[in-house]
Amino acid sequence: MQSAFAVLAEPNRRAILSLLASSECSVGEIERRLGMPQPTVSKHLRVLREAGFVESAVDAQRRLYRLNPGPLEGVDAWLAQFRRFWSVHMDALERHLDRMGSPPDAKPARVKVNSNRRGKR
Repeated sequence: MQSAFAVLAEPNRRAILSLLASSECSVGEIERRLGMPQPTVSKHLRVLREAGFVESAVDAQRRLYRLNPGPLEGVDAWLAQFRRFWSVHMDALERHLDRMGSPPDAKPARVKVNSNRRGKR
């Protein structure tokens, strides 16, 4: 079995997981919504299922896939040790934006560009 990070390294698998985070989907729905061919969707779903990221259930003649958060909790736990590095920056950005305090309906300032300016050597 591949590590969780090896599974998540593939962009199509991340796209499928993002889609399944909002609702369960059939292979056909994933195919249509992500614009991937059916064999590609099936291949990635197999990898995700074997790694425990998704579960499936049979509904009449179709198989519905849903996200299984268990493996993502392990990834989240590993990432926790690094959160302090970016949370400090996010807090600083939030303070900066609060200090700016422009009203939400304010129009951005226009920057005047001098079109008559010629390059000098």
